[in-house]
Amino acid sequence: MTEILMPKATAVWLVDNTSLSFDQIADFCGLHPLEVKGIADGDVAAGVRGADPVSNGQLSRDEIEKAENDAKYRMKAVAPKYADLHQPNKKRGPRYTPLSRRQSRPDAIAWLVRNHPELTDGQISKLIGTTKSTIESVRERTHWNSANIKPTDPVSLGLCSQVDLDEQVRKSSSRRAKMEKERGPEDDTLTPSFEPQAEEKEAGSEITLETLFGETKKD
Repeated sequence: MTEILMPKATAVWLVDNTSLSFDQIADFCGLHPLEVKGIADGDVAAGVRGADPVSNGQLSRDEIEKAENDAKYRMKAVAPKYADLHQPNKKRGPRYTPLSRRQSRPDAIAWLVRNHPELTDGQISKLIGTTKSTIESVRERTHWNSANIKPTDPVSLGLCSQVDLDEQVRKSSSRRAKMEKERGPEDDTLTPSFEPQAEEKEAGSEITLETLFGETKKD
């Protein structure tokens, strides 16, 4: 049921301007019948200014007339014009991938495995609409077309959106941090391309012509 704006103010207006029963007003405004009775008696919502649900588009005159003529009738609120835009997204079914793009899945899998190792097979499967067995074959390089697989961003291939990819990466951020912590510093650290000679590092060593060009022959 559509939520009513300012339910008590609306109830005040309906009590003052219609012959609806307390039950009908309570049902429409989401209140208890005793609250509506209290409004009618002046014990509840004292000083609250009534809000016309017809003028603000929450209720039609026809609904009021139907309810006034039938005590058992329960009024229905007018749905907002753009109510469908605020509905939560329905759970999506299996992702459909056009035939023309299915052959690109192994390339996308290879890219994800290389650039986002924190993603689980289930996440990759959901992201680009593939099977776990295919992911494993690409990961283990046992895929029948391994020689021709070229890691390619799945977004550029049109297999998923950047928003979906970022969402899955965000969900696995803690897993990536744990993996990097367990791996520790890499062994192949960069070293200077030029390493000074040991003789030049020795403290107090004096550079002379002999040390630079070798000892000269004496006649």
